[in-house]
Amino acid sequence: MTTLDTPTVTATALTATTGSVLSGVRLGGDLPAGTVAAIREQLLARKVVFFRGQDHLDLDGQLAFAHLLGDLTTAHPTVPGARESQHVLPIDSEASRADSWHTDVTFVERPPAFTVLRAVTLPPVGGDTVWANTTSAYERLPQPLKHLADSLRAVHTNQHDYARPARSGSEGGQKERQYHDQFVAEVFETEHPVVRVHPETGERTLLLGGFVRSFRHLGSSESAALLDLFQQRVTLPENQVRWSWQPGDVAIWDNRATQHYAVNDYGRADRQLTRVTVAGDVPVGPDGTPSRVLRGDASGYTPAS
Repeated sequence: MTTLDTPTVTATALTATTGSVLSGVRLGGDLPAGTVAAIREQLLARKVVFFRGQDHLDLDGQLAFAHLLGDLTTAHPTVPGARESQHVLPIDSEASRADSWHTDVTFVERPPAFTVLRAVTLPPVGGDTVWANTTSAYERLPQPLKHLADSLRAVHTNQHDYARPARSGSEGGQKERQYHDQFVAEVFETEHPVVRVHPETGERTLLLGGFVRSFRHLGSSESAALLDLFQQRVTLPENQVRWSWQPGDVAIWDNRATQHYAVNDYGRADRQLTRVTVAGDVPVGPDGTPSRVLRGDASGYTPAS
């Protein structure tokens, strides 16, 4: 257990490298600057932080707190799912279950910097979320794979199998199909460096996940094999932390240094959360070359830094 610079904030590590539970904080838009700085410091160091007992937090409070971390994106570049606010994406298990390793919205030029996720309705059992630390994954690569990763660039697109084929004949299946059709209605493609230099820590971190379609100058079979190789490294148990949700929980993660996976083990039970994302910048590789847009205009999704 570690007491941070702000006396009221206590951090309890969940593994040696990834994840901390922060206590002594009542989240909202009125947090002192010192408390926000302490939370950000933990986010950068631990990649994902968790808060219990935030039952007081509503959508307005979630938005106000997230804004303390930076400018907000709109809810999503393709899914018109913002009900109460243009910045809030409802996570509804009847529409989509994100049971695939991914980093949020990497198919645009400026993926989010941070994601703030709040539990609303939870299943009686199951429904955990698992995060993988992509900085420690890079650090654990053998030197030859580091050299290879440093030289690679990958094409990310929202045309993928993230949304499973709909269950035919059910109301849930219709919602899944509608979500999928909205998700790919406008196609986005962006070429990112496989290794990005983190803009705040200077660390090297792997930028991959389920939105990767191919690697530059490589064919489909070679790309698939290479992606599988690196994803196996990213998702090693040594890089993971797993969170069992409780009512009132909030999770915040550094989207530039993690992948995550929503465990689909709760049957037909209802699982709903609300997501707000903080705008990020354009990834830059070790050679200084930034990402580049290949298709789609996401300028309305995230403000330029």
